[in-house]
Amino acid sequence: MAVTLRASKEGLQKVDVARKKKGWTKTEDAWCGLALTSQATLKRFWRSLPIERDAFINICKEVGINWEEVVDDAPPSPQNSTVEFFAYDNVWVGRENLITELTRKVKESCRLLILVGISGIGKTALAEKLAVELHPEFLQGDWSKFRQENCDNQQETRDFRSVALRWLKKWGESLTQDDYQDVERLLYKLVNRLRQHRYLIIIDSLENILVGNEDEGWSDFQDELWVRFFEQFLAAPECQSRIILTSQDFPGQIPERYQNFWESKPLTGLSKSEQLQLFEKTGLEVEENSPNLPYLQRIGNAYEGHPLALRVIAGEIGSKPFNGNVVAYWKRYGNEFEEVEKAIEEGKTQGTNAGKDDKFRLDRYTRLLRKKVKSRLNKTFFRLRKDALNAYRLICATGIYRCEVPESFWLTHLEEWSCSKDEQEVALLTLRDRFLVEEVGVNENGEFLLRQHNLIRSVSLENSKRLDEENG
Repeated sequence: MAVTLRASKEGLQKVDVARKKKGWTKTEDAWCGLALTSQATLKRFWRSLPIERDAFINICKEVGINWEEVVDDAPPSPQNSTVEFFAYDNVWVGRENLITELTRKVKESCRLLILVGISGIGKTALAEKLAVELHPEFLQGDWSKFRQENCDNQQETRDFRSVALRWLKKWGESLTQDDYQDVERLLYKLVNRLRQHRYLIIIDSLENILVGNEDEGWSDFQDELWVRFFEQFLAAPECQSRIILTSQDFPGQIPERYQNFWESKPLTGLSKSEQLQLFEKTGLEVEENSPNLPYLQRIGNAYEGHPLALRVIAGEIGSKPFNGNVVAYWKRYGNEFEEVEKAIEEGKTQGTNAGKDDKFRLDRYTRLLRKKVKSRLNKTFFRLRKDALNAYRLICATGIYRCEVPESFWLTHLEEWSCSKDEQEVALLTLRDRFLVEEVGVNENGEFLLRQHNLIRSVSLENSKRLDEENG
């Protein structure tokens, strides 16, 4: 196996100063050529990931820095050597105050933390980051007490009985034939294990084991045993374990009466400063005098800080044919962002004037965006259409609004489908439970002002055209 080296934080600072003196970007073509390496390797270098020794030495040499002053001699952290995360990695930025708040609550009385929000907003990454923060003290440095269940994994059964058996076997619990046959015994044994032992569990993509309920307006568990499990987990007089759920839909059957022991936290996009931190961590220039800065700010603003979309775009900018040239990327795709900016500005000046013909393609104007962003959002809309047709109709119809409008404006769109007042309210409640609508304040009549995230609106407009075609 080839010897690999990785850069320390202090070493990267030295290299950063040296490359600026040369007028090089972090992924400069000339640098790659002189160091006989690739841009992909240079990006790994900037992220403090291991690269081959010769490439590491050459990268440092070409900016006039001794590689021994840059290399990180510390052993890899335990989380990197023993746990493989789905989303959390070295490009993580921001949310410091939220992490501090949620870490404290989990350490105290919050047994069940529910992270909710639209697809790609960073729920899984935040849950895994919290696991890293809780590892030293709450888990006492023992990753064997950590368990992650991915409900998006089609290769594993997701009913309560199967999951409970997987967990108990993993933890070395002695199981009898009766445990396999009697689900009541299994439920008792799992809750008792969690009460008496300290574990941290992430259940990811919970929406995949929920079913929409058009009549009630929230999402229920497909397997009723999950309801009983969470009720008993929260009802126990004491409990050492903690569970973090991530979901696009709020699970409506979590019992309200135990609210002292659980909390729901909706996630929004990264702040403006965090957006720039993300771009910088992926190797893009964000200095104040950089020509890149205004374009990156406009990209971040158009996507409202959506982490997945911004990471996809940063990756595309850093790769061929752009090779880190943000200005060139803007010349190629800037019209996509200008469409959004124009619509937002017109929304401010024209009030509730509709924008049905707006051409938002934020989810799909490049191949990678179609693959990594649009496909995930399409899955969200597909589930909505299957589970709650009126809610699907409502999100499509209200994609015409360029700015926030009163709730009554939204509801009138369902009159076209002869929906009663109750059916209209249920449809809107469903969108709220799935975080597909944002409340941004109230008007002088006390009505909530509602809007769609720019990415959601991009998909809504496309689905609206499809719905119009189906209805002739």
